[in-house]
Amino acid sequence: MKIIVDAMGGDNAPASNVRGALQAVRELGAEVILVGRGEDILKVLEEDGIRDLPHGIEIAHASEVVEICDNPASAFKEKKDSSLTVGLNLLKEGKGDAFVSAGSTGALLSAATLLVKRVKGIRRAAMCPVIPTAKGGALLIDCGATADCNSEYLLQFAFMGSYYAERVMGRPEPRVGLLNIGAEESKGTDLQRETWKLLKQADQEGRLHFAGNVEAKEAVLGAVDVIVADGYSGNIFLKTMEGAGSFLSGEMKKMFKKNLLTKIAALLVKDGIKDFKRMMDSREVGGTALVGISKPVIKAHGSSDDYAIRNAVRQAMQFASSGIIEDIVENVEYMRLPVGGRKAEDE
Repeated sequence: MKIIVDAMGGDNAPASNVRGALQAVRELGAEVILVGRGEDILKVLEEDGIRDLPHGIEIAHASEVVEICDNPASAFKEKKDSSLTVGLNLLKEGKGDAFVSAGSTGALLSAATLLVKRVKGIRRAAMCPVIPTAKGGALLIDCGATADCNSEYLLQFAFMGSYYAERVMGRPEPRVGLLNIGAEESKGTDLQRETWKLLKQADQEGRLHFAGNVEAKEAVLGAVDVIVADGYSGNIFLKTMEGAGSFLSGEMKKMFKKNLLTKIAALLVKDGIKDFKRMMDSREVGGTALVGISKPVIKAHGSSDDYAIRNAVRQAMQFASSGIIEDIVENVEYMRLPVGGRKAEDE
């Protein structure tokens, strides 16, 4: 399987991107096309004592880089020879099976939507990170791609999230919950109440396993496998979880370093501490899938190191081989409202 990697995107590019790609080739059997400034990519390899291009690695030269300060909506058009634009065009042309970038989220979403295109009938693409829960993790969809949603968007997010949870996360009949301020059907704004009816209907038709509304605290405890949210609420939920995780990790570190006895205690529970750190470490997942795009795209964290890039490539391989996009194409008719029930937003 051939994965296209944006070698120039992210805080630690190109070093971490190149080294992470090499790890993926050696450990996962991937083939990788590194897109970016060829001389910079070769310099990283030379620094690691590699003088000949390793088997499984190709370089596609791109002279420009989309910077974080560039306008995300137009950067890929203005910089047509950027690693982001060149890489997505390679994906569009079928030169690779998936695309991975740790660059600007907004630019990646805009470019993927306009170059690679959404699946026909899908109104908005969504970002769906896997968040840690008491029962092994849940998929959050959406986490910020579309802040202002309508009920049809959320219906589509629920279907796409369900397919992802089943195909990639290995959850048969994944439980889908609608993020809300209470479990009752009447809770939330008009958006949540309208979406509840659509998801309930899909459940009754046997197309989704809708578990009802889910509060944030219950979601963290593992009440559902898929958490459906508008991008605004989902992003707040995600950032709150990230902050809480960092806070708890810091407090644990201070507690165990307090004195000799606490240091001894830390040694006794070190395996448990390692497991906790691993569970909260976003590098283990690799990145966030953009679902709804016609070909697999993975957004890696901007601060990704080589291990995170390696896992983002692994995630891209899983995404590309999962059959999720085929599921969406085959079932998109069930994810759309009748024309008369649809609002006037552009397709």
